Amino acid sequence: MKTFLQRLFTWWNSQTFGTQLWTWLYGEFVGHDELGNRYYRTKNGKIDPALGINRRWVIYKGIAEASLVPPSWHGWLHHIVDTPPTQEQVKSYRWEKPHEPNLTGTPAAHRPSGSMLAEGRRPKATGDYKAWNPGDQ
Repeated sequence: MKTFLQRLFTWWNSQTFGTQLWTWLYGEFVGHDELGNRYYRTKNGKIDPALGINRRWVIYKGIAEASLVPPSWHGWLHHIVDTPPTQEQVKSYRWEKPHEPNLTGTPAAHRPSGSMLAEGRRPKATGDYKAWNPGDQ
């Protein structure tokens, strides 16, 4: 029942009924990534007359968060490459870091020193700055 209500009233929990129906009627499964996201395109690569290209979309596993799409699939979704990563070996380099989602707004977000949200105290001023005072003219 909970899953039914989430799909009925929210768009950020996986897919809505509209997306599920659209995918069932017009979608062709292309592949999935290591996070469990599923990728689709219009059946038989049909060109959308309004766009001039075929539609491509992702059904997220869990919360719909765009930063959870790995770079290889991002390129395919945005028509940067034509071949999906399932049909082509994506070359990764040793200097590449593993994909990380956007952590902004979470407890794991980056908080530089001096930020009000950072732990610890703000560093003392170094003395290279003199505050402006309107009476010092």
